[in-house]
Amino acid sequence: MKTSIARSLLPAAMLLAGFAHAGDPGKQQGKQHGKQLGYQLTRLDSLGGTSSVGASINELGWVAGRSNTLVGNIRHAALWRNGQLKDLGTLGSPDKTSAVPWPVKNLRGIVSGISYTDEPDPNGEDWSCSAFIASSGTRCLGFRWQDGVMTPLYPFPGGTHSFATATNNFKQTVGWAENHVEDSTCTGTQKLQFRAAIWGPHGNIQRELPPLPGKDANGVRDTSTAATAINDSGQVVGISGICDVAVGRLSAKHAVLWERGKPTKLGDLGIKAWNTPNMINQRGDIVGFAPIPDDNPADDLDSPTLRAFVKLRGQPMRNLRTLNDAGVSSTAKSINEWRQVVGQSCDAAGECRAFLWRDGVMTDFNLLVDDKEDLLTIANDIDNFGRITGQGFDNETSTFFAFVATPVWK
Repeated sequence: MKTSIARSLLPAAMLLAGFAHAGDPGKQQGKQHGKQLGYQLTRLDSLGGTSSVGASINELGWVAGRSNTLVGNIRHAALWRNGQLKDLGTLGSPDKTSAVPWPVKNLRGIVSGISYTDEPDPNGEDWSCSAFIASSGTRCLGFRWQDGVMTPLYPFPGGTHSFATATNNFKQTVGWAENHVEDSTCTGTQKLQFRAAIWGPHGNIQRELPPLPGKDANGVRDTSTAATAINDSGQVVGISGICDVAVGRLSAKHAVLWERGKPTKLGDLGIKAWNTPNMINQRGDIVGFAPIPDDNPADDLDSPTLRAFVKLRGQPMRNLRTLNDAGVSSTAKSINEWRQVVGQSCDAAGECRAFLWRDGVMTDFNLLVDDKEDLLTIANDIDNFGRITGQGFDNETSTFFAFVATPVWK
């Protein structure tokens, strides 16, 4: 399967062909297009509720994310393509919630995400989904949507829940899923262990991705893993840690890269918790967030000081800091093949702004767009044409909108 490229992928394949010899990515892009003047902002339609967000954009211009419905203001996974908005629905009744929380990136017409179902949760767990969409107290599963059909991605035998993030061009979907093990390192409502999973083209689990081997300084082994992104080479990034609450914290003691199923550490910025890669590009460059030490070590677990990071292939993890070094936290959400990074930086007052990092400089994305009336709060993904999607806040209506920002060239 990996020896041929579908006709639909050829434009992207041709676009990416020159990257291996591109030199400085930002300068090379400038040579191709001329001088960039800024970005044209386009607001995306909503399902009628008070909040929408774009989480993923590919080279076909498809944007996936979530949008609240008019009736009930319920979060539903959403897809914007060819100027049309589609409600992807849920794996349960319409009053259940769903979302696309991560960059998906493939050109196969596949969207992956999470959805609550109508099935009862026998263990009463909050599970990872509850950090992204409102919990209904029922089973939450990862899904794959294609050609109008949402298909559930089931966990390992004995598990209840799963979570799907990204799908590559070979129809491999990654995420994490519970198994049958009642893990003593779980805390809160979480009871079952979970492991990073790769689901195949037909929705079956192809592979479990193991935790890092060995023990930490306290003699504790990693028991749980989660995968957040995969590229077309089959490189997978994610986290390795203990079960904990199944969302960040000590579940993410280590940021890891799996190659051929073997995990290696990506490094950290000084704390063994919350280390989370969000994206890996085709080059093998990785971005995400990691905590840094502060004046109160007691905050490291529950109130960490987070920083966006980039780890270019073959280089150590780099702290991208915050906008103007004046913020208190930041996260890098995605990176394209030109090594342009997008994300969010927040200040002490709680105001968060989308950023674009390129040529070693982090810039407030609000300064680069033609629409200065509203606040762009986060940039979640960037494609190889430089188009960016994320979320903005409408000051007049006090609602959140999804957007696409398109580069304008001279």
